[in-house]
Amino acid sequence: MEKLKLGFCPTRRFTFSKEDALRCKKEILQAIGRYDIEIVDIDDINEEGLLYDSIADCEAVIRKMRSGEVDALFVPHCNFGTEDSVARVCRETGVPVLLWGPRDDDPLEDGARLRDTQCGLLATGKVLRRFGVRFTYIPNSTVDSPEFIRGFETFIRAALAVKAFRRTRILQISTRPAGFWTMICNEGELLERFGIECFPITLIDLQNKTLEIEASNSRELEDAVADIHAKVDCGGWAEKNITRVAALKLAVYSYAAQARCNAVAIQCWSALQDSLGIMPCLANAILTDEGLPVTCETDIHGAVTAVMAHAAAMYKTPPFFADITVRQSDNENGELLFHCGNFPPSLMKDGKGKFNGHFLFDGHEPGTHEGEIRGGDISVIRFDGDNGEYSMFMGKAKGTAGKFTRGTYLWIEVNDWPLWEERLVCGPYVHHCVGIHDDVIPALYEACKYLGITPDLVDPDEEEVRAWMRGR
Repeated sequence: MEKLKLGFCPTRRFTFSKEDALRCKKEILQAIGRYDIEIVDIDDINEEGLLYDSIADCEAVIRKMRSGEVDALFVPHCNFGTEDSVARVCRETGVPVLLWGPRDDDPLEDGARLRDTQCGLLATGKVLRRFGVRFTYIPNSTVDSPEFIRGFETFIRAALAVKAFRRTRILQISTRPAGFWTMICNEGELLERFGIECFPITLIDLQNKTLEIEASNSRELEDAVADIHAKVDCGGWAEKNITRVAALKLAVYSYAAQARCNAVAIQCWSALQDSLGIMPCLANAILTDEGLPVTCETDIHGAVTAVMAHAAAMYKTPPFFADITVRQSDNENGELLFHCGNFPPSLMKDGKGKFNGHFLFDGHEPGTHEGEIRGGDISVIRFDGDNGEYSMFMGKAKGTAGKFTRGTYLWIEVNDWPLWEERLVCGPYVHHCVGIHDDVIPALYEACKYLGITPDLVDPDEEEVRAWMRGR
C-alpha cells in the first residue's frame, strides 16, 4: 500500500507568456498538493521548472523520472506546451500519462492571447499517438473545476491500480481443488505478458509453520488471538481453535512477507482441514482486512482482481472475495454474493460476525465467521481470461435486503441481472468476483488502457464512463 509517486512535468512554449505559465504551474501544484501522493518535480532541471525546447533539459527530465522511479506522469500544459519534448519524456519513462491544461482566458484588450493551451493539447495528443504513448486526458478546464478534480483523482486511482498490477506477486498455497477446473490459469502467460508472478508453497509448508507458531506461545500469537476476540464473537468455541486460526493467519502472513507477495491464493479445502483441523476462512478475512487480499480455492485471477480493486479504492476500504451464488426469488435483479466466511470483519453490518464451524463439510471444522456485511454502493469486478485474451468485468450494484443465509454474505441489486448473467457465463469469467464499497469502475476502466486488458462494462456502459470522465 505504497504512495503513488507522480512525476510533475509542466510544459510551456517560448512564444507564449512565461510569467503566466509560471502562475499556472503554482496554482496546479497547490491543487494537487492536497492528495496523499509523492510529487517529483523538475524544479532542479532549469530555472523555471518547466519543460520546453531544450533537448538537454528533456534528457535530464527523463533521467530524473527514471531514477526517481515515478509511477505516473502529469504533464500539464501551462501554455501551448512543447509537444515533442513531452512525447519523448513520456515514451522513455513508460508509465501512465495524464494530459491536461487550464482553460484559456479571453484575449487581452490589445488582442494578445497568453496561453493557447487548448491548441497545444491538440498538438500533443497527436504526437503522443505517433510515439505510441497511451495517455489519459482531462478536458480543458479550470484547475478548481469538477472536471479537473474528478479527472485527476480518477487518474491517481488508475495509476495506483496499474502500479499494483505490475508489481503483483501471489503467494500460491497449494494447487486448485481437484474439482475446480474453473480455477485453471496460465501462470506462464501471466508472467510473460503482464509480469505477474506466482510464488508456490505446499500445504505441508503451511502446516509446519502454523504448528511452529502455535507452539511458540509468542507475544505476537497472543496479540493475534486477542485481535480475533476483538473482531469476532467467539462465544462457545474452545480457545485452542481460536489460537490455531491465529497461528494460521500469522503463518500465511510470514510466507507472504518473506516472498514479498501482495496477495494470496489458497487451497482452502479439504486437505487443510485434514492437516490442521480448522478452516482458513477467518484467517483469510483478517489478512484481507489488513491489506493482504486472500482468495479461496487457489483463484489466481481472483487475487489479481482483489489487488487492483483495493488499489483503485486508494486502499481506503478492503475488497471482499465472493461467490456469485443465487438469484433473489422476489427480485428479478437481486443476487447473492456469498462465501463461507472470508469477508473482512470491518465490513460486518452488525459490528461483529460469529465464529463458527463450516456448515457444508461433514467435519464442520471451526475457523469461519458468519454474518451479513453492510450494503450501500458496491463495485463488482472480475479480471479473467482464456485463449490468450484477458478482460475485466465491471458493474455497479447496491446492497439490498434479503433472506438470512449461512457464511458471510450480501444481497445486491443490479440494473439488469439477465444481462450480467449472460456476460458472466459467456465471457471468460467464473462464479467468483470481487466486491468493494467504492466506485472504482472509472479508474479500472482507465487502468485497462495501460495494461492491455479489455474493459468489459455492464453498468455503466463504456460511453457512460467516458461521458462521466468528461464531466457529464
